[in-house]
Amino acid sequence: MITSLGNLYIVSTPIGNLSDITYRAVEILNTVDIIAAEDTRRSRILLSNYSIKTRMEIVHSGKHVAVITDAGTPAISDPAYKLVREAIDIGCKIESIPGPSALLASIVSSGLPTDRFIFEGFLPPKKGRVKRMEKLIDETATVIIYENSLRLKRTIKQLLEIIGDRPAVISRELTKLHEETIRGTLSGLLDLLDNKKLKGECVLLIGKDDKNVYFE
Repeated sequence: MITSLGNLYIVSTPIGNLSDITYRAVEILNTVDIIAAEDTRRSRILLSNYSIKTRMEIVHSGKHVAVITDAGTPAISDPAYKLVREAIDIGCKIESIPGPSALLASIVSSGLPTDRFIFEGFLPPKKGRVKRMEKLIDETATVIIYENSLRLKRTIKQLLEIIGDRPAVISRELTKLHEETIRGTLSGLLDLLDNKKLKGECVLLIGKDDKNVYFE
């Protein structure tokens, strides 16, 4: 909880490859008073790599604070937005330090249309899951979903049943050693997952029902 005025920096950090951090992000993390981290153990790896000695903790003071998540951009499918809202309410200056994001990294390399896209984040595991999928039936923008590899096959199977077969892409382990992009259709990806187990966090992208964007 922020209790007095200070600057709040929303700092994007690498989603895999530590070299993807920006010069500005390193500068901010070195000069703020406190770094608010989602998981200090994981974030310590990044800070140590760049010799950043700023202390990390849960924020209780209103000094200049940088908020980081485990990987990527804070507040994207992440509760950091609550911290941002609280900071706004008390008059803090908010600055976004842009950088890596699995959302953007996956769509620009997918081959699916990028003029319009909708980000669904993580689908509910149970309650409300089918209703969320049903809302995509008439969606013509590219749909982006974050999914754990253990639930990926179930998600694709349900989407195929609800919205029909469409061009689709799986982006896995983005920027890491075993990065993989698999392009096809929902039905084709489902067939693939019958014989192949994927590991790590995945991004599932689904195109509109348009034969012109189907992958050969």
